Amino acid sequence: MKKIFFFLLSASFFISCTKNLVTGRKQLDLVSETELQNLATQEYQTFLNNNNVINSSNNRDAEMVRRVGSRISAAITSFYDKKGYSAVLEGYQWEFNLVDNKEANAWCMPGGKVVVYTGLLPLTQNEAGLAIVMGHEIAHAVAQHGSERMSQALLQQLGGIALQVAVANKPAETQNLFMTAYGIGSTVGAILPFSRKEESEADKYGLYFAAMGGYNPQEAIPFWERMSAAGGAKPPEFLSTHPSDQTRMEKINGYMPQALKYYDPVK
Repeated sequence: MKKIFFFLLSASFFISCTKNLVTGRKQLDLVSETELQNLATQEYQTFLNNNNVINSSNNRDAEMVRRVGSRISAAITSFYDKKGYSAVLEGYQWEFNLVDNKEANAWCMPGGKVVVYTGLLPLTQNEAGLAIVMGHEIAHAVAQHGSERMSQALLQQLGGIALQVAVANKPAETQNLFMTAYGIGSTVGAILPFSRKEESEADKYGLYFAAMGGYNPQEAIPFWERMSAAGGAKPPEFLSTHPSDQTRMEKINGYMPQALKYYDPVK
């Protein structure tokens, strides 16, 4: 019986792998982007309703979050439209919010639903540093890393059932898997932390996206150095699923020449 079960899992994994248009890598894909975006719209609004969102009309930091997000999202949209890959961002309705929370964290749900916590701003220190983080988190969403992890979770923990069935029959478990897949809430790192491959992809494309938005990608090195040093023996929550080490720095330096080609400073 166990052999049959693992055979079915293996078959499901093989059949459900698709090539990602952004990274070119094959990923497990058991849920559609449309399904995830619909779920994200619901969960994002629930999160905003239950947290202290800072109004950008009378707060410079909140306005900065909106400005950085708008520049990066516009640059990404233009870039993929020119490449003929507009499908990458199909259904995206971007939102950028600053939430009053002491954690050093940020995340992006499917469809471009972004939140930055106030606890991150002392570490980003400037607009370019914030762009590095937002580019990184947006890259996770655009590269469908959350979708990949959500698919893994449905396969490993709920037996590979369809997302709609999971939402209908196991709403609490499904919500927990979704929030964990996108690094939201107290369950961060409890299930399926980002793999080093996913982190490298987010570092790479996030660096490119920040540069496309007019932000100096060279700010990435001092930012990640500050993040690495911030927590001492206990790293910030943001780093619990975002490994920061010398290898990361070396890879980012390797991405830098290409990132600088995309860099056109905002006048």
